[in-house]
Amino acid sequence: MTASIRSRRKFLTLMASGLTLPALPPHLFAAEDDAGKPVDEAAAGLVLRADEIRFPRESFQTEIDIQNFSDGQAGDTRKYRILSRGNENTIVLTLEPISERGQALLMRGRDLWIFMPNVSQPVRLSLAQRLTGQVANGDLARANFAGDYTPALVGTEALDGVSTHVLDLTAVDRGVTYAKVKYWIGEKNGYPLKAEFYALSGRLLKTCRYEDFRTLGGRVRPTRLVMEDALKKGETSVLTYSNMELHDLPERMFTREYLRRLN
Repeated sequence: MTASIRSRRKFLTLMASGLTLPALPPHLFAAEDDAGKPVDEAAAGLVLRADEIRFPRESFQTEIDIQNFSDGQAGDTRKYRILSRGNENTIVLTLEPISERGQALLMRGRDLWIFMPNVSQPVRLSLAQRLTGQVANGDLARANFAGDYTPALVGTEALDGVSTHVLDLTAVDRGVTYAKVKYWIGEKNGYPLKAEFYALSGRLLKTCRYEDFRTLGGRVRPTRLVMEDALKKGETSVLTYSNMELHDLPERMFTREYLRRLN
């Protein structure tokens, strides 16, 4: 009997016995079937809960101020409004600088387009492409580690005096923002604390620290992210989240036709 058949029989047996399966992303079950390896359910649960701490599972709106720094000197600033529905569909609206107001990113699944005023057709973009400073398109448009990566719990480590779980996240395909992520999650509270982002070659691209945990959008979340370039010392972007509110955002908003009308 193949590993795939054994896996499917196990799933059907659980269903028949009335047991409730964890609410894990669907790709985890596919990964088990294809690779014949058991899912690291403990790691998957940690990542899923950390995702829910970073952002609501429900539809929401928030604003992000980004301050870029070079060699400690403040550079340009940018402001965005994020509209997200179910962590799969996202609109990123540029509010500042004024010269770029009206630009919008639309993400559906892992498909990303940019809409610009006075340009009739949207342009397809990569999630990994740089948006500003150390921030990639996918850092704002798709912050869904549970859906984009297969996690493995690799140990524990003290981070600034806090005991953490350390996980390795491997991209489920090449369409996601980073090929690999090393992720530190607090043992006591499940808070996301640090991430390292890697290229397919294994080269470290940048690090991110999640800071300034405050109540935002109904629960305590990190409201400040510090992203540092691993290749150019002193190149940093600081993201500050504010005005997060839960909203019932209709599906029709997250279409190219809708955004064309806005422009």
